[in-house]
Parts: sequence; C-alpha cells; structure tokens
Amino acid sequence: MYELKVITRFAAAHQLKMVSKKCENLHGHNWKIEACVAGENLNHAGVLIDFGEIKKHLSIIVGELDHRFLNELEGFRDQVAPSSENIAALIAKRLQTAIREPGLRVTRVTAWESDDACATYTVAVD
Repeated sequence: MYELKVITRFAAAHQLKMVSKKCENLHGHNWKIEACVAGENLNHAGVLIDFGEIKKHLSIIVGELDHRFLNELEGFRDQVAPSSENIAALIAKRLQTAIREPGLRVTRVTAWESDDACATYTVAVD
C-alpha cells in the first residue's frame, strides 16, 4: 500500500456551541490540513497519483472555507458544528468525491487548529 500526504492551509472563523465558554465566542484559526490518499498500485509513470492533482482538488475545497465564517456555510449551517472534527470529515468526503482515479481512496484528513491541537477523520474501509 502506498500513501501520499499533502498539506495545505486556510484561515477562518467559527463559533462552537455547548463546548466551553471560551469557544462559544466568535474566534478564528489558521488551520493546517493534512490529507492522505492511498492505493495499492502505481500508474505507468511510477506514481500513485500526481501530487498536483491532489493539491488542485484541495485548493478548490479549502478555497470555499478560506477567510469565511464557517458557521454560515452550507456544510455547517444549522446542525453540524464547524469543529476540527467536522472540518476534517467534510474535507475528506469532498476530496474523495473529487478524486476519480480507480483504486485510490482518501484514508484520513487531519485539521490542525493550532500548533498543538488537531482532529483526524479516518475514512472507514468498505
């Protein structure tokens, strides 16, 4: 099994309800996102997938989050809190939809909200 990791960043604000009083205030983070894609076989060029392809897809996904108030976005409005956990899950699901190469799958996405705090969404294998 081969696994590739791509890192990207974005800045955004959010509010978390029912977590702690401090987090209920509007606040922002400079998020660091680590996305991992895995597969069993290399292509004719000897790579799993071009890093540029993963970066292109992540750029589009993260571009929708960058410099936004996450609570107002469709993926987080009303029922789903824009927590690190849910940000990681949202990015993982959208990235998997964007990658159309047979045999490739997103294995995990980690959302760092600070240098010492992150959440990882690990994609279950069917």
